[in-house]
Amino acid sequence: MGIFDEFYDSTVQRTDRRPPKHIRGISCDVVNCAYHDGDNYCTAERVAIGPSYATMCADTVCATFKPKQM
Repeated sequence: MGIFDEFYDSTVQRTDRRPPKHIRGISCDVVNCAYHDGDNYCTAERVAIGPSYATMCADTVCATFKPKQM
């Protein structure tokens, strides 16, 4: 279990067949994430970032990250 599991449920599946839209204003360079759209945008339904005690960028993690299935 990750530190943000209570905030993000990775088992939720999209029920529509439309292509996923990216989250406006959120860029992502993690090309091996399942939510990376190929143009450096995130297509997750929502993003969870933390932990709350972070004091600098290097202290933060994206709890939404899900490895891309190869």
